Amino acid sequence: MRTATLLLPLFAALWTEAIPVPNPAPEPTPPNIPSSTSAQSALNALTVRPWGSTTGYSRDLFPHWSSQGGACNTREVVLKRDGTNVVQSADTCAAVSGTWYSPYEGGTQTNAADIDIDHVVALSNAWKSGASSWSTATRQRFANDLNIPELIAVTDFINAGKGDKGPEEWKPSRTSYHCTYARMWIGVKNSYGLSVTSAEKSALQSMLNTC
Repeated sequence: MRTATLLLPLFAALWTEAIPVPNPAPEPTPPNIPSSTSAQSALNALTVRPWGSTTGYSRDLFPHWSSQGGACNTREVVLKRDGTNVVQSADTCAAVSGTWYSPYEGGTQTNAADIDIDHVVALSNAWKSGASSWSTATRQRFANDLNIPELIAVTDFINAGKGDKGPEEWKPSRTSYHCTYARMWIGVKNSYGLSVTSAEKSALQSMLNTC
């Protein structure tokens, strides 16, 4: 019995070596995330004012998942960009396999149906902070903009929990991602001249302080 007990650590070590532990998929990095210094300067310059009216708001006023060439729309482009080893259908551009790491909570998904493309600054938030006065063409460009850190692939139920909340109400559960999230949010608002509320600015500053 004593011999078996002594051999248990050896068997455990051999078992650990025999079963490779997969590395997590790389964290997605949307384009043009400002540095913490640039984000701080941009945050200082953003207009601070209360929310505008939600009167007239509809997601339909922000046409999204526009064609990006061929059969691919914005969603499929982001799935390809943010995933690892993504295979797309030649006919529909739909992602048929791949791995996606969701940086908000740290989950890994292998089914594209479990992935949402999050608008970092929610469309309703944009509406209340300046987009209500935009043309439909500008709102469409915003909702599909692949050149700023506005779109990111995340786990669907995490995105549902976020909804249209701003950083004063919702933050990624991974505190190590707060710096990046704040920099993305500020970059988007700065790119489109959107305002922030005082509570929103305070929350963003707190997250920037973790950088």
